[in-house]
Amino acid sequence: MKYISSPNHDTRPQGERVRLVVIHAISLPPNCFGGDGVEQLFTNRLNPDEHPFYREIHTLRVSAHYFIRRDGAVICFVPPELRAWHAGVSCWQGQERCNDFSIGIELEGCDTQPFEPEQYEALAELLQRLVTSFPIADVVGHSHVAPGRKTDPGPHFDWTYLALVLEQKGGLQGVCLTENGPESIV
Repeated sequence: MKYISSPNHDTRPQGERVRLVVIHAISLPPNCFGGDGVEQLFTNRLNPDEHPFYREIHTLRVSAHYFIRRDGAVICFVPPELRAWHAGVSCWQGQERCNDFSIGIELEGCDTQPFEPEQYEALAELLQRLVTSFPIADVVGHSHVAPGRKTDPGPHFDWTYLALVLEQKGGLQGVCLTENGPESIV
């Protein structure tokens, strides 16, 4: 795993425990894969002159704990003990400010294309590592914690396939994967 430090984080509120993983999808420029746009965004180095869309987002101060590229390579931007700025205005099971109690994992992708098998493999391995260190109860999409505002990981994210990959690797010890609400325990 590669580590690139993002300045876009802070400490979690005292006593707050990580118990949620939020799956996201991102591609910069939109619908393009393999570039440095996401790394630049998460490190506040996005050049607004490189792409018209960058002019709209280059001042954002966002990050995720992890980013999984199309080939399954994982980059850590924020240690999971800290609060990354990934979910924005959000709520899960009646508790607002999901950044306080969640880990954000971005997959390189978009709403219009399927994700790669290598990404599901890397995601499953990462989730298995995280549940050994944190009392994670749920794995959800960004769209579940910010409905109406966010659509990711999108219609092409295959929750059933993720559950199958996890099952082949030994499961997640009772963690709930969510597609349309609490759905399956693996």
